[in-house]
Amino acid sequence: MTRAFLVVMDSVAIGGAPDADQFFNDGTPDTGANTVGHIAEACAEGQADTGRSGRLQLPNLDRLGLGLAIRLASGMVAPGLGAEPWGAWGAATEVSRGKDTPSGHWELAGVPVPFDWTYFPDEEPAFPADVTAAICDAAGTDAILGNKRSSGTVILEELGAEHVKTGLPICYTSADSVLQIAAHEEHFGLQRLYDLCEAIAPMLHERRVGRVIARPFLGDAETGFERTVNRRDFALAAPERTLLDWVYDAGRAMHAVGKIGDIFAHRGVTDNAKGADVDLMEAMIGLGGTAEDGSLTFANFVEFDSKYGHRRDVAGYAAHLEWFDAQLGRFFDTLKEGDLVIFTADHGNDPTWVGTDHTRERVPVLCHGIGTRALGQIGFTDVAASVADHLGLSERGAGRSFL
Repeated sequence: MTRAFLVVMDSVAIGGAPDADQFFNDGTPDTGANTVGHIAEACAEGQADTGRSGRLQLPNLDRLGLGLAIRLASGMVAPGLGAEPWGAWGAATEVSRGKDTPSGHWELAGVPVPFDWTYFPDEEPAFPADVTAAICDAAGTDAILGNKRSSGTVILEELGAEHVKTGLPICYTSADSVLQIAAHEEHFGLQRLYDLCEAIAPMLHERRVGRVIARPFLGDAETGFERTVNRRDFALAAPERTLLDWVYDAGRAMHAVGKIGDIFAHRGVTDNAKGADVDLMEAMIGLGGTAEDGSLTFANFVEFDSKYGHRRDVAGYAAHLEWFDAQLGRFFDTLKEGDLVIFTADHGNDPTWVGTDHTRERVPVLCHGIGTRALGQIGFTDVAASVADHLGLSERGAGRSFL
């Protein structure tokens, strides 16, 4: 029996989505967005030299086939990414009508989203009166702050001090199907924030809003406010059994790393390591040494998206990619004969693009442990089917194995 590691590099996409013209950032279609490709171009042109310099250096991912996957997905020849591969590589296309975290992860786990998500309008107020009333009732307040679309960092700069002064929760949304609530861990209380989000989540889920997200932060008006790693997502459960359920119900261990447990409403999860990406890398490397035969480790590294993509920080995104790639040698050293590792993404977030939202793109599928070959154009659900095939599970979902 062998093990599988499914690693989602959140938003690390490679362009070429055939329906990108139907998805928008600030009114501009996502046609031509290419997260890794455009970062590589910016690095080669000397436009991403803050905190790093030179061409994008991703030797481990490139040897798995990243450069070839970018060319397959979008036709782009990405500067600095042209290594002769020793892994298996492909480009996956999503069918779910969303470019958000749950859509991508559910489909990678074998379940395309069978309905349209509910989105809040880009208006003020953004939330219906009964939703606002429910938040106030659960929070024990007579009002909320925000009630609009906003970037999480921008809204803390705008309303953090007022929140500390008044005790009112900061509520906002984005282009995703989400209601986010930000509150100070000390002045408002971390557990109180969790309880608030958990209380209102069923109401939002009934309306097919994908997530209620607790966004705790610390700091003050003088030094500034900063979000902490104690984020928690209260997500709508997938409408069908996913890869996590297939593994768990077969009596195998399903180790979650990062926000995987939250995304799947903690269904089919044996245990869940949380923290910043640096902590998650240590957790994944540790599981490389300790995970049981027949187990699945399903990881999400969110900071590509949350810290750099949404903030359109090209140099920061490039540096984080290079940090991630540099750690992979340590991870590969822990693997056993017969292990399968798949690196992929859930959507794009091109930091060179207009706006601050996700971008509709194809994603790389880079495999360690199945030899050197081209996988071609595949579907998100083929990832789940292939993991299940590798682990000898009877369920395969909607996809086809590429093993």
